[in-house]
Amino acid sequence: MYEYQYIELHVGGGFWIDNSQCAHRDLIEEQAKAGWRYVGYIPSCFTGNGGIKDIDLIFERRVDAGSNEE
Repeated sequence: MYEYQYIELHVGGGFWIDNSQCAHRDLIEEQAKAGWRYVGYIPSCFTGNGGIKDIDLIFERRVDAGSNEE
């Protein structure tokens, strides 16, 4: 069984915007050190012209079937 974590991240939304400052790589590394595995993203907010403003980064980790964690 797996549990999932979603972390919202603002990525800008403009066509010519440099997203290098949104710190997504640091965030993924932090979560990996805490035992979470990055599995993908889902756009959660769009601009009026179809650009992606915000995303949810998705992480998963295995949960023991016999544990009481929720």
